[in-house]
Amino acid sequence: MKPMEETISSAIVRSYFKKLEAHLAVDVAIVGAGPSGLVAARDLALAGCSVAVFESKLAPGGGTWGGGMLMNEVVVQEDAATILHEFDITTVPVGEGYHTVDSVEMAAGLIFGARKAGAVIFNAVTVEDIVIHDGIVCGAVINWNPVARLGMHVDPIVITSRAILDGTGHPSEIINKAVHKAGVAIDSPTGGILGEKPMWMEDGERTTVLNTKRLYPGLYASGMAANNVQGGFRMGPIFGGMFKSGRKVAKLILEDLNK
Repeated sequence: MKPMEETISSAIVRSYFKKLEAHLAVDVAIVGAGPSGLVAARDLALAGCSVAVFESKLAPGGGTWGGGMLMNEVVVQEDAATILHEFDITTVPVGEGYHTVDSVEMAAGLIFGARKAGAVIFNAVTVEDIVIHDGIVCGAVINWNPVARLGMHVDPIVITSRAILDGTGHPSEIINKAVHKAGVAIDSPTGGILGEKPMWMEDGERTTVLNTKRLYPGLYASGMAANNVQGGFRMGPIFGGMFKSGRKVAKLILEDLNK
């Protein structure tokens, strides 16, 4: 009989690399496991797409865990609360069309919902570049986040995909690579990234959904990444626009994949 240590280590290595190998080519690669990315991941997986989510941090969930100023509650609008209910996340009506949500339950529920729908989440993995063939974004170049942070000269590997979603939040990291490294003109007023404006919750919530779109063949943005590209306002600890953005982008991607 093998020692327990050998059995446990072997099980982890075999299971992980089986999972990774099965997702070297996917329908959709989502970069950033924040609220919009997780909603999109669940919707796309339920629609039958193979979905891999790459999160550079150890804990998926984006900037939701800390709530507002480390008070672990956030706010959503009535119509967005219905999306959370699909994930079996509890919301509490507080009047004037708003609900509060425990931010820890929300983050955990979004992660669990996306995973159980069939999306696979690779945490502590950074996307350091994109792949472009003949004017179409068709892959993500990945490496371990600790490798990137330490500045180690270690070559990455590639995930090929039919679509990539930038859900990296305020920095819009993937769109930045497309614009500044690949030199592509994206679907924005200037063909580039306008940058995020200061806080205006109401307008920020509206434009988060409005700005969710395909920016270049094979390349999409959602959530604050979309707002940063188009010059939208930030909105702080209200999250309805994020959920609706994730739902909208999933629909857009499905429409394009089915053409």
